[in-house]
Amino acid sequence: MTLNRRFFLGFIRIHILHQASQGEIYGVQMIKELENHGYQVSPGTMYPILHALEREGFLKSRRENVQGKIRKYYKITGKGQKILTESRQKVGELTRELMV
Repeated sequence: MTLNRRFFLGFIRIHILHQASQGEIYGVQMIKELENHGYQVSPGTMYPILHALEREGFLKSRRENVQGKIRKYYKITGKGQKILTESRQKVGELTRELMV
């Protein structure tokens, strides 16, 4: 994993939580969403992040059959919403400091 990728993984995790707070998400959707913001995230990176966020209790999932394939949809949990709120505050503080 490159230095840039490791550096931005925290931002990616926050972005995933943000999107999951807006409604259900799934892996390919998030890969495309992040591409729109200049991130190149492979399935080999995205799915372990989603699984870890679920294991850590920040997301919960449900499975649905979509055109013969099982798709896993994720939504934010109360714990995820709490860490997202804290992250927004920290990112806001950091942004204000960096932009001075």
